[in-house]
Amino acid sequence: MKRRDFVKGIGIGTLATSSLVTATASAKPKIKWKMVTTWPKNFPGLGTGANFLAKTIGEMSGGRMEVKVYGAKEIVPAFESFDAVSRGTAEMGHGAAYYWKGKSEAAQFFAAVPFGLTAQEMNSWLYHGGGMELWREVYAPFNLIPAAIGNSGVQMAGWFNKEINSLADLKGLKMRIPGLGGEVLKRAGGTPVSLPGGELFTSLKSGAIDATEWVGPYNDLAFGLYKAAKYYYYPGWHEPGTTLETFINKEAFNALPDDLKIIVMNACRIANQDMLAEYTARNNKALHTLVTKHKVQLKKLPDEVLLKLRILSDEVVSEIAGKDPISRKVFDSFSSFRKQVIEWHKVSEHAYMNARAL
Repeated sequence: MKRRDFVKGIGIGTLATSSLVTATASAKPKIKWKMVTTWPKNFPGLGTGANFLAKTIGEMSGGRMEVKVYGAKEIVPAFESFDAVSRGTAEMGHGAAYYWKGKSEAAQFFAAVPFGLTAQEMNSWLYHGGGMELWREVYAPFNLIPAAIGNSGVQMAGWFNKEINSLADLKGLKMRIPGLGGEVLKRAGGTPVSLPGGELFTSLKSGAIDATEWVGPYNDLAFGLYKAAKYYYYPGWHEPGTTLETFINKEAFNALPDDLKIIVMNACRIANQDMLAEYTARNNKALHTLVTKHKVQLKKLPDEVLLKLRILSDEVVSEIAGKDPISRKVFDSFSSFRKQVIEWHKVSEHAYMNARAL
């Protein structure tokens, strides 16, 4: 009897101790962050990518950390998210680095460079080629820590209200196109316009702009851009593998326990992989819908136009590199990595794609 009472007492004590630990853990205050984005709320691929990142952080932390996502204009306009996180209005942002060229010319290299790196190559440069260290250096003066959280892959060249048969057709063209691609268009005689995604359809439909690029079929179908322009051009020379980013307030990040810091950064890597997989899975189905159901005219940019744009791109990127020491430092790293990865892909990816097409 005494032995049974003793064992029973241990069981009750263990249960009580377990309950106390659980109660203590649940009593700990949950860390709550705000994430402001440059995308419309819940927009497929981009907005939902922000949701996926927030959800992943919550799940990996066992509910200890909650990130609430706000679409563009819910707290701040799309292009004010960088400053909002920098000053601590929100702890995280979700966007693309080429939006911040007014803050730092070098930032553009971490989103998309015309005729630059593909998604696979960008990830290689960032994670194993020194790119991530340079990115952190560029954002450090703004009290921000960047991380890659997605990639759209090779994009489309965009939607046009007239055919592009030669370089002359780009002259005077008013087109929404951000970053270095916009500078190249300007050099070709066009007029680049910077607009957030939520304003593209109405601007194109009203004639305020003559053309727009956005992402690719998956996103472009969701925006209904086929209702505003009938010519859909490829390839996306200006964005061959656009990296999406989160930027995190440095003080907020440093205040996290060490394990939550690791969780946040690894959640970013999971989100980075997931977004590219989603775009690869969904783009062709969306393109098929655009062409067969909505009768969009799918066209390839002429080779002579692409060749001239590539020449102009090299000029623009080289000039950006000469504007300040950090831009030169990033350019040198990016260019060196691009050269060596192109040589490898000649006998790997490129060679295989050509063989598969036979």
